[in-house]
Amino acid sequence: MDEMNRRFELIELPLSGLFMIRRKRMGDNRGYLERLFCAHELAEAGWTDPIAQINQTHTDRKGTIRGMHFQHPPHAEKKLVMCLKGGVFDVAIDIRKDSPTFLKWHGEILSPEISIALLIPEGFAHGFQTLTPDVEMLYCHSAFYAPGREAGIHPNDPAINIIWPNEIMEMSDRDKEHPFLDSTFDGVTL
Repeated sequence: MDEMNRRFELIELPLSGLFMIRRKRMGDNRGYLERLFCAHELAEAGWTDPIAQINQTHTDRKGTIRGMHFQHPPHAEKKLVMCLKGGVFDVAIDIRKDSPTFLKWHGEILSPEISIALLIPEGFAHGFQTLTPDVEMLYCHSAFYAPGREAGIHPNDPAINIIWPNEIMEMSDRDKEHPFLDSTFDGVTL
């Protein structure tokens, strides 16, 4: 693709397959246009599937955690995650069996002002903590929601040791009930 027409900068992060997508705004005195998804450009970062679902969340309270969610194969999903309003500390955990970065996590601050998204591959758990009140997030998913295949890891699991930037003010009952990992967890096979 011609560099002049590119709308994304793809930045590979320390966990294999995890990308930061820096969006390039085109603006003038009227405002701006910012592309949120481009199948052609994102294919270079591993997104080759159609979008199965697009979801939006709204979270009222600063310090709220949502996560750490994933779906088991064959319903494992890629996610393209972006913040439309407010700010979050967005986290992905590599849970791929035999991955060199198994059980490692990476976090990035997402907000509309910094125009970045995370492209999270299959085999990762995902969640975030709100850094502001009144947060809106947008998720593109490569697979349909499969209730019988969903799972999660407790956001405060000591085996992962995520360093959340703020005191945890709120979590859903479901997220509080996610298990801590034990020695029998050897990851997901894709």
